[in-house]
Amino acid sequence: MNLFKKLCQRHEQNNPIRIALIGAGKFGSMYLSQIPNCKGVHITSIIDLDLKKISENLLKIGWPKTQYQTTSIEKALKDGSTFISEDWEKIISHPSIEIIIECTGNPIAAVKHSIAAFENKKHVINVTVEADAVCGLMLAKKAELNGVTYSLAYGDQPALATELVDWAKTSGFQVIAAGRGHKWLPQYRESTPDTVWKHWGLTIEQAEIGGLNPKMFNAFLDGSKPAIESAAIANATGLNVPQNGLAFPPGSIDDIPTLMRPIQEGGVLEQVGLVEVISSIDRNGIPLPYDIRKGVWVCIKAETDYIRNCFKEYKVTTDPSGQYMGMYRRWHLIGLELGISVASIGLRNEPTGVPKEFNADVVATCKRKLNKGEILDGEGGYMVFGKLCPAHISLQSGYLPLGLASGIRLKHNVKKDQILSWNDVDFDTSITAYQMRKEQEKEISKIKNNK
Repeated sequence: MNLFKKLCQRHEQNNPIRIALIGAGKFGSMYLSQIPNCKGVHITSIIDLDLKKISENLLKIGWPKTQYQTTSIEKALKDGSTFISEDWEKIISHPSIEIIIECTGNPIAAVKHSIAAFENKKHVINVTVEADAVCGLMLAKKAELNGVTYSLAYGDQPALATELVDWAKTSGFQVIAAGRGHKWLPQYRESTPDTVWKHWGLTIEQAEIGGLNPKMFNAFLDGSKPAIESAAIANATGLNVPQNGLAFPPGSIDDIPTLMRPIQEGGVLEQVGLVEVISSIDRNGIPLPYDIRKGVWVCIKAETDYIRNCFKEYKVTTDPSGQYMGMYRRWHLIGLELGISVASIGLRNEPTGVPKEFNADVVATCKRKLNKGEILDGEGGYMVFGKLCPAHISLQSGYLPLGLASGIRLKHNVKKDQILSWNDVDFDTSITAYQMRKEQEKEISKIKNNK
């Protein structure tokens, strides 16, 4: 609750938190748009392979041209400007930078950037949650070994849901379930970048004006991103995963306490302590009132008659038994809120969510029949979607993580709805993300054997 005060102190001392941002897309631009109003921070550099895109996005969000330059990082540190560059390695290795914000959306690149940052003693805020789903536990361990912090990004739903779970546990409540909202129908699993805007509720023209990437937004629609973010929530909070993946039950905010109960009590949960996603439309596609589509929630249980009576006295919306209650945040503001992570890490060395376990994995599943020799196009594309899977099942079965299912060749034909395995693809084992994933798998196996 004192973050702003502490940022003001850093500002007054002329000692801002020095940050480098890698990836100048939508999320990064949203954060940059807040910088003129943020005291105590300095965006020293923005790195992207497309320098023209950086300039275009800075113009769009209203940065004056005098605020950024292509001369050098040293000039930026001296005069408070922002250096734009393609050279991420040079920036990550610079001793004056404290925090790297990984914002590329590319999990293979994100892992490489994160490992390099840790080795150069930089904290990392990982916006690319796909990388966290692949090997987040190992990234957190590598950060710890180097004496720095690895964190999920505040403003994204995983960090916000993790915060709600922390609130519940700190308050003394039992957490029954937690998760996020979504607009969902089963047929969305087959959606492609060609069909996304029709289902999403935007016209192509509206999407183009907003600079929205159809492949990225399709990853939300086809269930991949909800699975990825649910995995991040599970691994950061210790919650478990439904055996058959997310159920996407439809419901309003006031339905949360009734839906998120064990099956034997009238809810949808196969057990207590799960992640789940609630749909904002019913199975006929009709929007539900007061939805949680853009928000996060946690369901808690009153374990005594006294607490149940407190719920009743304070007019809390509960399930019919009066035992279950939902706490929620209806909106998340994405990059506009990222400053909370920056302040928490830069001032307190505290992450806004970090993997503690490997309970959940997201596995690549075929949208259609795929043929030998085809090159997988990854999350949000035409070929695969991500399915949430208990990590122990994924490891036992040798399933292929969705975050690594891009740019690799199929070794044989596979059926629609088949979950891909490592044996189905030719993979470049020299890739850092692959190596971190395999190192994480070995670590999990070692822990299991020791038990």
